[in-house]
Amino acid sequence: MIWWELGFMLGSALLAVAFFFLATVLFWRPLFNRFLDWVVRRIFTDRYVENLLEGFNAMRRHGFQHTIENELRCAEGRALLKPIGTHRHYPHFDGLLLAPAQLERQALQDHDPVDIRVTLGRRCQRPLTLEMPILASAMGYGVALSKQVLVAIARGTAAAKTACNMGQGPFVKEVRDVAYKLVVQLHGAPWKPTEEQLAQADMIEIRYGQGATGGLGTTLERSHLTHDIIKHLGVENLPDSQLYIPAGIPKVNSVRDLRQLVDQLRQIGGGVPIAIKLAASHYLERDLAKAIAAGVDVIVLDGAQGGTHDSPAIVVDDFGLPTLAALARAVRFLEEQQRTDIDLIISGGLRTPGDVLKALALGARAVYLGTPILFAAVHDQIVDALPFEPPTELSFADGQLAHLFNEDQGARSITNFLTSCAEELRIGLRALGKRSLSQLNRHDLVAWQKDVAEIAAVPYIAEPAPPVQPVRRKLVRL
Repeated sequence: MIWWELGFMLGSALLAVAFFFLATVLFWRPLFNRFLDWVVRRIFTDRYVENLLEGFNAMRRHGFQHTIENELRCAEGRALLKPIGTHRHYPHFDGLLLAPAQLERQALQDHDPVDIRVTLGRRCQRPLTLEMPILASAMGYGVALSKQVLVAIARGTAAAKTACNMGQGPFVKEVRDVAYKLVVQLHGAPWKPTEEQLAQADMIEIRYGQGATGGLGTTLERSHLTHDIIKHLGVENLPDSQLYIPAGIPKVNSVRDLRQLVDQLRQIGGGVPIAIKLAASHYLERDLAKAIAAGVDVIVLDGAQGGTHDSPAIVVDDFGLPTLAALARAVRFLEEQQRTDIDLIISGGLRTPGDVLKALALGARAVYLGTPILFAAVHDQIVDALPFEPPTELSFADGQLAHLFNEDQGARSITNFLTSCAEELRIGLRALGKRSLSQLNRHDLVAWQKDVAEIAAVPYIAEPAPPVQPVRRKLVRL
């Protein structure tokens, strides 16, 4: 077929579509106009108690999201399980600004090298060194994601030379095979990792809680598990009551027990860092004191903005401690206890390289990103779900569209996202006049929201920066 014929056919098709659209508009316009006139007349003349506006007013007063969530409770008669995380807006990193270098100190040139590498478990025999301070959060196969998405995350983080986390699902060999660095979570479910699997970890993370679930356990519904997932979990013959990830770690009931577990894991892991993951709460300092006494190398704090596959809405929205407050209090406590040798990873609601840089300036050693990584995985594949299904249907293990997810595209998108974040972190360091992450501190920050200034213990924008203390030099007589 020659080009002009192809062009003629395409032009004819477009002309036909345009004609159909025009005819539809001309035909339906009078009907639509009559309908709209009727609606407007009803709204402007009906008594308020009978008016359509009454429903709008009630929903606005009660809240659109609260109304929809209560209707979902009406439909099922059971605890509402909420995905991704809370909709609440807590004081967050948006309330902070970084101070650009100019005359007080000079910004670096675009070609000046800056170091964004980070080492976790610095005192360990086999510390975990990454090319950037961003790790992919724990998202397990079967309990949350499909295997293809989890492998895509492993491949994407490997290309960016950072770590991913196996989560509370079963150990997936394909993930270990392609991951650059792998964090393996220890939990108490029947499919918990074996000693052989723990020995393959680059960091072992004892999972006690997370922002969206607190310290609760998680029940899996067999009806939401595919045959492959059930087989991989090894629960074909278990009763439904045992499809459960228990709260805490079974048989660990005291700090002494936890200390013994940490020592045991350190031996199994061959000297890799041993981390503990906690949901941030108002009892933060007491929890941290027990974690320190247990001898952990890394503490992971997940703030109230943290997400998950699903969790009871009351826990998602009404429990925990906001991420910013958790970070500020944890850093202050570790400094007071003179235990800054313990590395702190923060997570929960961090979205951008700017959030990451601010968290590092406040004292975090690294951050976990969850939802941004998940969104990066589906990226332009989102068109396969929209407009009739949410994007998570592509990534969740029980998603109706999980079979449409393209692993290669997902891995590439995650790599691009992390590479972009890394480059922006370098740009941010140059703008601050800093050559490495180790030079960051809270003096690089100012708050434009008063509550954020108080929470983060940084100056408010209406206050001048504190004066620089002059360096006293001792005179040497010649």
